Amino acid sequence: MPVYHRPARSLRVLLDPPDPALALRLELQPDIEVVASAMARPAVALVEELASVAVLLAEDPECRVLVLTGSAHPGLRDAVLAAGAAGLVLRDGPVEDLAECLRAASRGETVIDPTLEGP
Repeated sequence: MPVYHRPARSLRVLLDPPDPALALRLELQPDIEVVASAMARPAVALVEELASVAVLLAEDPECRVLVLTGSAHPGLRDAVLAAGAAGLVLRDGPVEDLAECLRAASRGETVIDPTLEGP
């Protein structure tokens, strides 16, 4: 029986709210581990609500928070960055692109999906 081993330094990611389908897709990436709560000290959190950014950062200022959105709304990019988030990404893009956004955010980069960039 094959044994699956995760790299020793996997990237811990929190999904808020939990999304089992997305968690499964992300965990197919060899370096990503989806955790169930902020108590697990995730490196990056994916949230759907802007209000969640402040809550997560209050619990763990080291956590990088990305906001998931389905589409661009006027002022959303600026509001997300003003709230302290590390960026804004599309919910329905390819999982590989999302995984790369998570990796970039964990390295301290600001991540804005190119299709959501404002003028």
